[in-house]
Amino acid sequence: MPGPLSGLKVVELAGIGPGPFAAMLLADLGAEVLRLERPEGGLRLGEPEHDLLNRGRRSVAVDLKHPDGAALALALAAKADVLLEGFRPGVAERLGLGPDECLAANPRLVYGRMTGWGQDGPLAHTAGHDITYLGLTGALSGVGRAGGPPQVPINLLGDFGGGAMFLAVGVLAALFEAGRSGRGQVVDAAIVDGSALLTTMVYGLLHGGFWQDRRGENLIDTGAPFYDVYECSDGRHVAVGALEPRFYTEFVARLGLVDAPDRHDPAEWPALRAAIAARFATRTRDEWAAVFADTDACVGPVLTFLEAPEHPHLAGRGTFVEHDGVLQPAPAPRFSRTPGALGQRPARPGEHTVEALEAWGVPDIEALLANGVITQT
Repeated sequence: MPGPLSGLKVVELAGIGPGPFAAMLLADLGAEVLRLERPEGGLRLGEPEHDLLNRGRRSVAVDLKHPDGAALALALAAKADVLLEGFRPGVAERLGLGPDECLAANPRLVYGRMTGWGQDGPLAHTAGHDITYLGLTGALSGVGRAGGPPQVPINLLGDFGGGAMFLAVGVLAALFEAGRSGRGQVVDAAIVDGSALLTTMVYGLLHGGFWQDRRGENLIDTGAPFYDVYECSDGRHVAVGALEPRFYTEFVARLGLVDAPDRHDPAEWPALRAAIAARFATRTRDEWAAVFADTDACVGPVLTFLEAPEHPHLAGRGTFVEHDGVLQPAPAPRFSRTPGALGQRPARPGEHTVEALEAWGVPDIEALLANGVITQT
């Protein structure tokens, strides 16, 4: 069955990080995404077929700085439902592909913009990366242990959580509205905005007096000994999240912790942490995983990226799949009638230039090739 976004046509002006991830999400769910990228390609780590953020869509190599290249992109936008771009503010406008030009060509177009700082504000025209955006929003200050520095959560929290996911949600919301009004609009997705929104619960707890504005001193930031990670005898770790009383009761029973210090008294937390750590240090990670398997103690092994796909639960659900010889996460979420699916492998820049433009009804392709506007690899 086709995915829930089958029939949706998307033009992606190639970038890095959150923009491609948002385009991947739409492609996983059935959208036809056409990726326009520079003939030489962009930043790549390794072979293109391993750049999984580019999976599921065809690649057209086009020189957007060439007047005919910009005109081609504009013609494609006129045929699309969505355009995604992740340039610095003002770049798309200088190319002649800003919202004014694109919406004039296609009034129903949803124009999705992905940046770190947003389209306006004092920092909008400066460079940044996931870690700097997180630092400004306060989110980074909450990741780490008391007495230690903030810890870097890869780029999952900013680029993908605060950026790409909000771009995808914003685009889908704008499409829903366009279905009623017949009018498109611009979606300004900024990593700082999305990352700040992810901290909404913390602000509620702060105002309610249930959160200290200090790292590693709260219930779910490693402050509480019953919500933390512990090292086992083999140097591997387990994750403990025994917050609720009934879960905690099962946790200490399975752990074999006799006469445990009072969990309700923060003054007793250091002693409780030491007792829990001492018990976990007596067995390996997998031995403890077996002890807590199929229980409500909220304890599980901390698996590596290579171990995770082999876990029986994830394997049973098909959370990871092998596609064209490459192991990777499967599309999410899941749909009962119109499930998403992996399309073609990540493409090399310009791999589908001719066939994709033919499919989109672009004329004079041979002339575009001859003039160096597009490239077929």
